[in-house]
Amino acid sequence: MVKDSQASRNQILRQVNIIRFALPIILFLIVSTYETWEHWILKGNFGYDFHLTSEILFFGILGPSAVFFVLSYVASLLNKQNEAAIKLEALNKSLERIVAERTEALEMRNTELAHANVELQNLDQLKSDFVSLVSHELRGPLTTLTGGLELALQDRWQMSSEARRILEVMTHESERLTQFVQTILDVSKLEAGKLTLNRGPVAVLPLLQQVVVTLFPNGNRSIKWDVVDNIPPVWADEVYLEKVVCNLFSNADKYSPPGTPIEVSTYLSDDFLDITITDHGPGIPAELQNQIFKRFQRIERGELINTEGWGLGLYLAKYLTEAQGGQLTVQSPIYYEEGPGAAFTLTIPITRDVPEDA
Repeated sequence: MVKDSQASRNQILRQVNIIRFALPIILFLIVSTYETWEHWILKGNFGYDFHLTSEILFFGILGPSAVFFVLSYVASLLNKQNEAAIKLEALNKSLERIVAERTEALEMRNTELAHANVELQNLDQLKSDFVSLVSHELRGPLTTLTGGLELALQDRWQMSSEARRILEVMTHESERLTQFVQTILDVSKLEAGKLTLNRGPVAVLPLLQQVVVTLFPNGNRSIKWDVVDNIPPVWADEVYLEKVVCNLFSNADKYSPPGTPIEVSTYLSDDFLDITITDHGPGIPAELQNQIFKRFQRIERGELINTEGWGLGLYLAKYLTEAQGGQLTVQSPIYYEEGPGAAFTLTIPITRDVPEDA
């Protein structure tokens, strides 16, 4: 196609060159013949004729010369156009070659990325399977160990204070490890898309009160309630919603100074209920607020650098909330007298009537 176009342009240029020489000559011959016939043959006077000379000069020489120069200019334009077309074709070929090379390199890169993605998926699956297997294998012995420690503690008052303290510490640590294993299992199921939710109407206030009683049985943390009346039930999985609320209360207790209350408030808006749990701790810097919802991310707030945790509580809480059609957000600082504070808001859909497909 390119060769045909080039040949066509060359042919046109040759024809223009032929015409620019031939046409002036032809015009000169025509004018000279006509004027000679008109002034010499018809008049029969073969001497010098001023009109003959002037007309041949004007129409036979100047006119064809002008035609020659015009055609020469057209030929030069065509020649420049031809050169530009040749350069453009060369540039197109170069671009086509570059595009072909880049396309080939991109295809190779995509193939490599596809292989790498498959390998990463396989590694992620192996990781999930390994974590799930280890967690399952640990949960059984931990349950047995915790049960044995609780059984041993039934006769705690017959033991020495040192033995009783050691058993109580072992029980506490065993419960922490059991909770950690269960958290790992929940995270693995959530990431693998195998977490089964049994959603239904859940009464909010009894659930909040139950969590407070479970976490603070001795009343060692005061709770300030600001709960609206007649809260409609929310549409959620009661077990996992309680886990989310429990994680938020535990987080608030962990980072709040002793003697400061945890505030619980609710706000009803359209088809959603906001449950806000606010602490009076040192707060969370704005640039770090997105990191606290990532796996194994722990932000040391102020001087509280020895708090227990694995960096999975808020990660699990956020994704359990989103899996139930809700949202978990944080606002900090709040600026209380006791500290900047942090407020975690759990937004969950309510249900005034049980859905038909429930």
